[in-house]
Order: sequence, then C-alpha cells, then structure tokens
Amino acid sequence: MASGNALLKERADKVFIGTYARYPAAMVKGEGCRLTDSSGREYLDFLSGIAVCSLGHCHPEVTAAIQSQAARLVHVSNLYYTEPQTELAEILVGRSFADKIFMANSGAEANEAAIKLARIHAGEGRYEIISLSGSFHGRTLATVAATGQPKFHRGFEPLPEGFCHAPFDDLAALEKMVSGKTCAILCEPLQGEGGVRPLGREYLAGIRALCDNHDLLLIFDEIQTGLGRTGTLFAYEQLGVTPDIMTLAKALGNGLPIGAMLTTAEIAQSFVPGTHASTFGGNPVASAAAVATMRVLTEDGFLEDVMVRGDYFRGELQKLAAEYPSLLSGVRGLGMILALMLTEEGIDAGTDIVNSMFDRGFLMNFAGNAVLRFVPPLIVTREEIDTFLDGLADVLSDY
Repeated sequence: MASGNALLKERADKVFIGTYARYPAAMVKGEGCRLTDSSGREYLDFLSGIAVCSLGHCHPEVTAAIQSQAARLVHVSNLYYTEPQTELAEILVGRSFADKIFMANSGAEANEAAIKLARIHAGEGRYEIISLSGSFHGRTLATVAATGQPKFHRGFEPLPEGFCHAPFDDLAALEKMVSGKTCAILCEPLQGEGGVRPLGREYLAGIRALCDNHDLLLIFDEIQTGLGRTGTLFAYEQLGVTPDIMTLAKALGNGLPIGAMLTTAEIAQSFVPGTHASTFGGNPVASAAAVATMRVLTEDGFLEDVMVRGDYFRGELQKLAAEYPSLLSGVRGLGMILALMLTEEGIDAGTDIVNSMFDRGFLMNFAGNAVLRFVPPLIVTREEIDTFLDGLADVLSDY
C-alpha cells in the first residue's frame, strides 16, 4: 500500500504545473528546527524553507499572533489603515536607515517596487539598473532581467530593457558600464542563490562611492541576508555601507508571505498615489506575524547569540573542509548563512550529497552549482548543529 507521501505526490503531480523538482516528502508538521512528513519521518531542517522560517517552524509567539489577528481582521486592502501594518512599519523604520516603507507580498515584488522607485526618482531618460553577475533578484520578468544568471533568462527573451550585469568583484568594470542612462546599482550584500558569495567591504564601499559620484541610487537586496540571517538585523549594518533603498521578504513573516521596500523620505517623495500599489501588501495577518517575528529578533541578546552559534558552526565546517580536501575547498558566508565550497570533484557530487542527506533525514541544498548551502533556523542549538554535521560527515565519507 502506498504511503501518505506517495499518495499526496500522486495527487499533486496530476494538477500542478511542473515548475518544481520536489523531494518525495509531504510535510505535515513543523516545530523548531524539525519537520515531520506524512509517514511520521522527522527531518532536521537546515534550509528553513529557503531562509524563511528563521525562528523555526510554528514559533509559539508568531503562531499566537497569527491566530489572534485572523480572528479579528484578515483583509481590507490598502485603501484603509490597519494597526498591525502600521506597527510593523514603525519597527522596521525605527530599526533601519529608512524613513519610509512600502509593503508587498514577496521578495520579487519588493524588488519590483525598488526598480520602479529608482526609475521614477531619476527622471526621464535615466532608467538603466546595473546588477552583478551571479545575482538573484526574483522570478518576475523585471527581476529575472535584473538577475545576473543567464540560466534564469533562457526561454523568456526578449527581457525588459534597462538592465545590465557587471562582473562580480570588478569595480573598474562596473564604473565603465555607468552611462547617462543609469539610475541605480542593485546588489545583494551576499549572493545567496549565487553560491553564498559575500561582497567584500572595500568592494561595497567602492560601489557606494560610485553611486555618490554619479548621482545613482544604491539598492540593497536584503531579501535573504536581512532580518538576522547574517548575525545583525540587516547585513549592511556590519559592512560599513548604507544603501538608499533596501528590500526585505523571506524571514519577515517567519513563513507568511510578506515583503517590504524601505527608503529615505527624500527618495520616497517620487512615489505618489497611483504610481505603485499592492492589493495584499502588508496584509493584517502577515503583518501581525511579522511584528511578532521582529519582537523576537530584536530581544536583548538574540542576535548576539546567533553570531556566537554562527561562529561555532563556521568553525566546525572548517574542520570538515580540512578533513575532506578532495571534495571541499573551504567555508564562506556570514552569521548563519554559510556554505562549504566544493572542489571540481565535489561539484560533480553536489546534488548526490544533498539527496543522500535527505535520505538520512537532513535538509539542505546545493546553491550556485558551487556550494553546499546551510541556512538553519536562527534558533538552532549547538547540539543540533553537531547532529547535522555528524550526518554530513557520514555522507562525505562515502565519496
């Protein structure tokens, strides 16, 4: 008799368009750093719904906020004010460089808002946005065009004009691409989907200076790096560079879909009623979840502890890299977004390693066709890190 996993897979495959290569597991329960499938099998989750469930699955404070808000008010659109949305905006503005905020439902939508704001702020004739090779900014046509990975472009040409991609970590090449049409530079402080590649402090400082010298806006896509993932609330806080616009999503609602674009009061004036909107953006239930998430993230000592455990995790990964030099060439990342860099031999085995970990009850992924990526919940314990690494060592020993 087929298992619950197989039965649900069969049902789903009949009705869903095949845009996902899913694992054969139907998840039915989550708690903390662990997920359970329909057969009762448990998984230690070091993927967090792709850096989304940073407080773990079904965090009690977030769950309580969702339940309470859902019993009072679910949706009214942005034609009216709501308390949860306003409170969330106050928290994000109060904790960042920004003065103003626009709320959306996803990272791609937040980036779309940033692109539109940069263009309308620059004025007629200045519409081009330069991003970096290896970047990932979303799946809409505009954010795909901004994404610096050709594999995401194929089949969707012609892409919207006004986007170009500079070589990674080459400031001189970037400066040569600036023209009278350029209005902004868009980058991730650390490229997540591109293989957990941090942008160096000097490189980022150079990009900031380039923007200042040419009257360009600097947009930071902190959709994956923001909200505690790197050990500070926003990655820019530890990198010595402040953007003009910042986008957030993923971990903001700890599982509920919500995104945000933040900027200064002066730049925000370019958006007026009618220039941009979102029916569901900042939905009361999603906003209530995000408020609860932000309260936990900003508790005294929380992020400092994330940094301590992130340092521990990095150190243990470095030991693993030293033990398997034919497969692993080192460790990179910030805070609790870390990766084992793979050698040529390791890259060939990358997908198999991830699949073998899944078979053993551990969730992770292969990113940028270059690294094994780890984005566990920020609440992960040292004991859970050790358990995960023991499993990974067993898998690596097979190769």
